[in-house]
Amino acid sequence: MLFSVVPESGMPLAEQIAASVRRALADGAVRRGDRLPAARELADTLNVNMHTVLRAYAALRDDGLIELRRGRGAVVTGAVPREQAQVIEWVRRLVTDASRAGVGLEELVGMVRKHYAKEMGG
Repeated sequence: MLFSVVPESGMPLAEQIAASVRRALADGAVRRGDRLPAARELADTLNVNMHTVLRAYAALRDDGLIELRRGRGAVVTGAVPREQAQVIEWVRRLVTDASRAGVGLEELVGMVRKHYAKEMGG
């Protein structure tokens, strides 16, 4: 199944749904022009609230991966390389975890810069 959620994972359901689509794009299981299931249909299938699916679709739209149109639903407009899709997913998890731990944006960015510089030899 293209979409899956694990309620007890600790990761928000909308993020899990969006991550499923990103993985499918990276793996080639979903391609440009493909339609994603209607939000209500997917919500029923996954046994989640329709607004959860709509939040996932909005995140994918904001990433430039899908287009949302009344009457047409969610249509895939872009794709990302597998490595980039993984990094996007890791960053989303990092931000969620940092927020839960009380780490502010500037502190988190500073941590990332520090570790990135070490990794790149600078």
